[in-house]
Amino acid sequence: MKKRILLIGYNYSPELTGIGKYSGEMMEWLCQKGHECSVITSYPYYPQWEVQAPYDKNKYWYLKENVFLEDTQTTIKVYRCPMYVPKKPTGLKRILSDVSFFTSALVLLLYFLFKKKFDLVISVAPTFLSGVLGAFYKILKNTRHVHHIQDLQIEAALKLGMIKSKYIINMLLRIECFIFKHSDKISSISLSMIDQIEKKCKKKVFYLPNWTDNSLFFPLDNKAELKTKFGYHKEDTIIVYSGAIGEKQGLEIILKSAKEFINDKNIKFLICGSGPYQLVLKERANQLNLHNITFLPLQPKDVFNDFLNMVDIHLVIQKANASDLVMPSKLTTILSVGGIALITATENTDLYRLVNSHNMGHLIQPEDENALTSGISYLITNKNLSTLRKNAHIYASQFLSLDYIMQDFENRILLDQSPN
Repeated sequence: MKKRILLIGYNYSPELTGIGKYSGEMMEWLCQKGHECSVITSYPYYPQWEVQAPYDKNKYWYLKENVFLEDTQTTIKVYRCPMYVPKKPTGLKRILSDVSFFTSALVLLLYFLFKKKFDLVISVAPTFLSGVLGAFYKILKNTRHVHHIQDLQIEAALKLGMIKSKYIINMLLRIECFIFKHSDKISSISLSMIDQIEKKCKKKVFYLPNWTDNSLFFPLDNKAELKTKFGYHKEDTIIVYSGAIGEKQGLEIILKSAKEFINDKNIKFLICGSGPYQLVLKERANQLNLHNITFLPLQPKDVFNDFLNMVDIHLVIQKANASDLVMPSKLTTILSVGGIALITATENTDLYRLVNSHNMGHLIQPEDENALTSGISYLITNKNLSTLRKNAHIYASQFLSLDYIMQDFENRILLDQSPN
């Protein structure tokens, strides 16, 4: 039952956050299960929107890596191709970026047409154009194609006003229909996204949520000691946003809340990550003289569990018009460590229903600075948050385990042991 599997997507390990993290962990899990795995991807750039060292030396040409997994003595073949990465991603520049990956990845795919056939090709959206490559390979090699949708890219671009041309939008939707037609299985990360996709593709869409590795992320008891490790005082209250810094997050309200707590020297805000809007936020923070807010890069894997456990309040923030299109990937690790999450979500979204039904976070309305400030005040003064912590960890352990989700994927989608 072992398969030869090819994944196509421009985000991949060693990216520490977002889609690249999950695609990398997916292929590592499949490889460890004995499947022969290869990847067509680009160079790590997200969320910095800049190709990271040491890959920046090769970013204008192709590179083949053999990624050796010591635990199972197996290897993943990773083929990286050049791609245009805009420093300030606008709607048009994102389209050009997607097209550049599609073009360079197509060259690699043509190479694979003359090699031994893959039993399965997995395309990951965004970019949804990776689905075109997967469909091409399926048609030309008579194999199976799974299209996995992490983000409703076209809908998000429309709601955020990134694409205004009706001609371009209609063209993108026609391309998407071609992908759906030539996909044997389609999967996505949230139930509301699945509802939207099924209306377009007229097929059953499988639920494949993002996961967390419970062997890497788990609760620790020494919060006070961890705070001193990261340069804070034991009595400090640490409020953190960690992840991509981009348009759909709406992070400006963090600055406004930080200003409300400026006179309390023990309340510290931290924005951890990188992205196209980081410099803008830094400049605004300086203009407001916010000495209680610090900007840091994403933390490396070897200290990330300690970092998450050090935090008192985790901010999971999105704009209202994007909150039903994306299930925040950062939430999985927060739940895994039993973190206290302050989450912006409207009542009709999957995110709101999930958090509310399991009582594992504090919910507020998006884009409401008064609600954010009030939510922070509530969590700071509430000394009985053990139930939220416990519920968060239990949910992550039971439903977000990497092994649990990937075993289900292997059985129901990859090995096709369930009816359509």
